[in-house]
Amino acid sequence: MAVKKTTRQAWVVDVDMGYGHSRAAHALRDLGGGEVISANNYEGIPDEDKERWRKSREAYEKISRLKPLPVVGDMLFGAMDRLQQIPSFYPRRDLSRPNIQLREMYHLIKKGMGKHLIEKISENPVPLVTTFFLPAFAADYFDYPGKIYCITTDADVSRSWAPLDPKRSRIIYFASNGRVAERLKLYGVRSEQIHLTGFPLPKELIGGPRAGALKERMRERLCHLDPQGIFTDRYLKTLQAELGKSFCITQDGHRPLTLLYSVGGAGAQRKIAVDILNSLKGELKQGKLRLILMAGTRKDVARFFQDAVLDLGLKQELGQSILIPSYSSRKEYFDGFTDWLKETDILWTKPSELSFYTGLGIPIIIAPPIGSQEVFNQVWLQYVGGGIPQADPRYTNEWLFDWIQSGGVARMAWSGFVEAPTHGTYRIENIVLGKPDVIHPLPLIV
Repeated sequence: MAVKKTTRQAWVVDVDMGYGHSRAAHALRDLGGGEVISANNYEGIPDEDKERWRKSREAYEKISRLKPLPVVGDMLFGAMDRLQQIPSFYPRRDLSRPNIQLREMYHLIKKGMGKHLIEKISENPVPLVTTFFLPAFAADYFDYPGKIYCITTDADVSRSWAPLDPKRSRIIYFASNGRVAERLKLYGVRSEQIHLTGFPLPKELIGGPRAGALKERMRERLCHLDPQGIFTDRYLKTLQAELGKSFCITQDGHRPLTLLYSVGGAGAQRKIAVDILNSLKGELKQGKLRLILMAGTRKDVARFFQDAVLDLGLKQELGQSILIPSYSSRKEYFDGFTDWLKETDILWTKPSELSFYTGLGIPIIIAPPIGSQEVFNQVWLQYVGGGIPQADPRYTNEWLFDWIQSGGVARMAWSGFVEAPTHGTYRIENIVLGKPDVIHPLPLIV
């Protein structure tokens, strides 16, 4: 791995297991001079480390894909999920005792896992900013000479996120929400080592501290989400104060209502898309709705979507009202996903790290959670009012438009915009670079 010493201001490190850790790192790539390093897949990684990471990733993805299977899938996933189980928050108590997963990670670190990476980046000891805990633990254990920052990527975290000896650790945390900030304290992390920043969202969708780009897209989105004006009429003064007096402007040739369905990195919920397609056939044929089926980097998922479109007799709509983006690399996917979100009115996805994207004013239809951390993400998403669990996908054409016509989906978009953190990327950059924080402080929403 070549060490760059030019425009790099920090080492931005992720792991390419699923999309969550990489999505957060991609939003912060400017700190790394445009580069993100994957701790489990970088140039020069020792074979032993690479093999350990490979086995871990493949096991997770395989079990995630098996989860929809009755009985066996639930049993296998449940066993894996218990290793990263998040204990109840109340009553508040000392939760600093390490769990089995944490002890196993430190056993591997003591045997040398991650040492090579830390030695290489130590040649240029700018701050280390990682979106996964193991690189942070390795940097702490092997005495990385620069500052060590770790970004949480869910609305609550297990004990595995805090170090073995949290009171002595140098790791500084960027908490994705107030619950995580308070949770880390229960795990023994010192208060001064925790910054409540919010999840890092793409700067391209925000447009700076004043969120100019975000507000412009919010004006357009509300036009699509409140066709009867029920929500906008009720909150007219509030909307005008925040978005301007002409906050809803329609134009000839304007794009139709756009729904984006996104599966996770393991592709476990691809079958829901078939029900969505079948239910919305009429609207798609009439051009009243545009459906984006996001396959990410998984070619098998893209083929599955395409086959479903053809099987349902929607060949003519493919490339018109039905779009299936597919990408050859994670960087291309994250860039492409960001571009599609510029035109997205509703995001339908499991409650992964994408739950935080409601902070962009995007209402979220919540697919069933996979794993305990996603259950907590769903609770948080509903708590801030930015999302609602899906109804039966077979009848999407009925309940979805009922929700839209009532102004309820517009209300979710507004709640996410107002209540969920938006400027996490800017807050993190300011702290890492030692700049004054001009972004308003976040409320402690737990």
